[in-house]
Amino acid sequence: MLKNLHKLLLSLSAPFLLGCDSFLDEKPDQKLVIPSTLTDLQALLNETDLMNHQVPNAGEISADNYYLTDADWAALPREQDRHLYVWAGENVFPPQVNDWNYNFMPVYVANTVLEQLASLPRTPANSLDWDDVKGQALYYRGHHFLQGALLWAPAYDARTASADLGIPLRLGTDFNVPSVRASVQQTYDRIVADLREAAALLPTKRLHPTRPYRVSAHALLARTFLAMGDYRQAALYADSCLQRQSALLDYNTLDLSAAYPVPQYNPEVITEHFAFGVNPALQESLARIDPALYASYAPEDLRRAVFFRPNGDGSFAFRGSYGGGAPFAGTATDELYLIRAEAHARLGNVPEAMQDLNTLLVTRWRAGTFVPLTAAGPEEALAHILRERRKELVLRNLRWMDLKRLNREGANITLSRTVQGRVYTLPPNDPRYALPLPDDVVALSGMPQNPR
Repeated sequence: MLKNLHKLLLSLSAPFLLGCDSFLDEKPDQKLVIPSTLTDLQALLNETDLMNHQVPNAGEISADNYYLTDADWAALPREQDRHLYVWAGENVFPPQVNDWNYNFMPVYVANTVLEQLASLPRTPANSLDWDDVKGQALYYRGHHFLQGALLWAPAYDARTASADLGIPLRLGTDFNVPSVRASVQQTYDRIVADLREAAALLPTKRLHPTRPYRVSAHALLARTFLAMGDYRQAALYADSCLQRQSALLDYNTLDLSAAYPVPQYNPEVITEHFAFGVNPALQESLARIDPALYASYAPEDLRRAVFFRPNGDGSFAFRGSYGGGAPFAGTATDELYLIRAEAHARLGNVPEAMQDLNTLLVTRWRAGTFVPLTAAGPEEALAHILRERRKELVLRNLRWMDLKRLNREGANITLSRTVQGRVYTLPPNDPRYALPLPDDVVALSGMPQNPR
C-alpha cells in the first residue's frame, strides 16, 4: 500500500513541483490506493526518505566550512554545481530536479495529509492518533518552510521583513492556485504557527528518531527564533527541549578508529533529518575542511579527531556526521545547549550562558583536561559561544543560516574563494545570500526572482 500511496503522490504533485505539462495529459491510475484512513495518512508520513531525508543542502555548499581544489571544482558534472560554489547570481539550480523540488515535495505530502484528515472525524477512540498525524504533518510543513526561508529569502530583519520577499506558502494541493511569494514576515509567521500547533498536538514521548514528537517542534521553534533574532523566545523553546531531552555524548567513549565515530541514533539526536546530496561538491572525497577551522580545535579537543580524518596531503575530510556517514541535518541537544547559551548571553545572563557552554564542552574534551571557560561580561560570553558553535555544528546545514543572521547583527563576515586564479567574494548582507529561485520555477509561476 505504501508504494502505491507514494506513486500516487508523485504523479499528482509532479505538475506543480516539476512544471512538466506532459504529466497533465496522463490518465490517473485507478488502481492506485487513495489515502482515506488514519493508517493511510500515517503511512505517507512514515516515508522517511521523502519526509526526513530531503533537506536541501545548497546553503551548506555555499558556506565556508570547506573548499574544493581547482581540479575538483572543474570536474563537477554540471555548470550549476560550479556556479553554486562561487555564489553566482543565476543558473544555479538545474531544471526540474533541484533543491527547490526536493524541499517542497514534503510540503505537498503534508498538505495532502491535512486535507484528507479534515474529512476524517476525530473521535474519542482515535483522538490521540488523529492529533499525532495532524501534528506530524504540521511539523513537516513548518520544517520545510523554514528550510526554504533560510535558502531563498534574506535574513529576517524586523525592520524590513514585511517588505522583503519570502517563499510561496503552499497550504493546499490545488494546482490551479497560483504560487505567490509571501513576505518574509508572513513566511516566519506561518512557520511559527505551524510548529506551535504541531507542538500542541504531538505526543510527549518519541516513538523513533525519524518520527517527530513535541520536543522536535520545540527544537525547530528555538532554531526559528534564533534565526529571527528573538532571543527570549529562542531561550524559552531551547529550555523546553532540554527539560525533556538533555543527554550529551561523552566523546571520550567514542571509537576513534571507526570510519564514522558518532553513532547514528545517539542520545543527542532529537529528530533525524539528512541533507539530500543533489550537488556532488560536498562528497567526502572532494570537500576539504577549511584549514583555519581545523586549526581552531585545541589538541585536547576530541572533536579534532572525531570530526575529521587526514587526506594524506595535509588536508582533512569531515567524518563527524550524526547520521552515521550521511549528512545530518536534523536537531540534536548539542545545538539546543548552544542556542540557549547564545540567547542567555545576548540577554545578559552570563552565568547561565557559560554554564550551558561548559556543560557541552566538558563532554568534548579529553577526560581531565578541560578547564571551564569564563567571561567577564555578555560580549566575551557571546564570543566564546559563537566560536564553539562554529566548531560544534560543522556541516550540519546551519552555517548558511548563521552567516546570514550574524551579518545582520553586524558580524561583518566576508566569504572568499579562489578558483583557477580568480577570487570570488561574498560581502556581508549581499543579496546573493538569498539564493536565486530555479529558473524553471520562475518561468512557470511568474514569481519574482531574487535581486542579484
